[in-house]
Amino acid sequence: MKAVIVKKPGGFDQLNVVEKAELNAPQAGEIQVDIHANSLNFHDLLVARGDFPSENGRVILSDGAGVVTAVGEGVTEFAVGDHVVSCFFPTWQDGPATLSDFATVPGDGIDGYAVESVNAPATAFTHAPKHYNHEEAATLTTAGLTAWRALVVDGHVKAGQTVLVLGTGGVSIFALQMAKSMGARVIATTSSESKKAKLLALGADQVINYREDAHWGDKVLELTQGQGVDLVVEVGGPATLAQSIRAAKVGGHIALIGVLTGYAGEIPTAELMAKQLSLKGLIVGSRTHQKDMIQALETYDWKPVIDSVFSQDQIAEAFRHQESGQHFGKICIRHKQS
Repeated sequence: MKAVIVKKPGGFDQLNVVEKAELNAPQAGEIQVDIHANSLNFHDLLVARGDFPSENGRVILSDGAGVVTAVGEGVTEFAVGDHVVSCFFPTWQDGPATLSDFATVPGDGIDGYAVESVNAPATAFTHAPKHYNHEEAATLTTAGLTAWRALVVDGHVKAGQTVLVLGTGGVSIFALQMAKSMGARVIATTSSESKKAKLLALGADQVINYREDAHWGDKVLELTQGQGVDLVVEVGGPATLAQSIRAAKVGGHIALIGVLTGYAGEIPTAELMAKQLSLKGLIVGSRTHQKDMIQALETYDWKPVIDSVFSQDQIAEAFRHQESGQHFGKICIRHKQS
């Protein structure tokens, strides 16, 4: 069976499609899953480029969705034919966060899902939403769950509140769709008029072009009559955090998710303190969070936004498209027709 590995020192020219041995039957507590689709995340890009060095020959990609083809002894949660989606932290089942690295994350610390079939603990997957195809389900592992945790688990978003989302990546678009489904007002930022139109079509109440409004935090205050937003889904990092702090209301919450603009920077601590803001970092979520999210998704009538779908052999091209920043929503890899 085919798999995509990355060789040291990383880089798109070090991504190789290789043949792996066919799998044995799953052991006790395991399921065997035919992987039909993956989606790409910024973390996957860092691994592929070698920014996050992994073991030589690592099978990449954390997000995988497919069909259960066999179950090991003692597995009762899944049956052959079930549609499933992987968990980002397969060892974090429930409770408070205890992980601060990627040692247990598929596609980084352990082999990932850019492969045609896997044997894995049943606890490394959840059921997929019944009305999602495999590409759509594959977007949930990282981007979907990150948005869910930012809004629901940590942010406790409520109808009538105002949420600020940054950009048009997977997490931000999920956050927009989820927040609107929950009755919140959403302000979004983007870099182009074409993306602005797409965000408005998805339900954004106002969209700010940050290339035209460099001090977009002040623009958010203007749009909220000086009050600020209840919750910021902050994916940019050091270059955007100061503006997010400016945009937040007194007592607001900032979910710090991304490092798109770097790993460290200055923070306006006086304004953070004066506004009495809650600033919480997060990395995706637990399996229980994912199960709760998928249960909720069964009641939503919207689907994830997929920018483009590439074949397994086109994975380097897919990463180049991601790196360009031209995409709107998620980029997926298709192994088999959904």
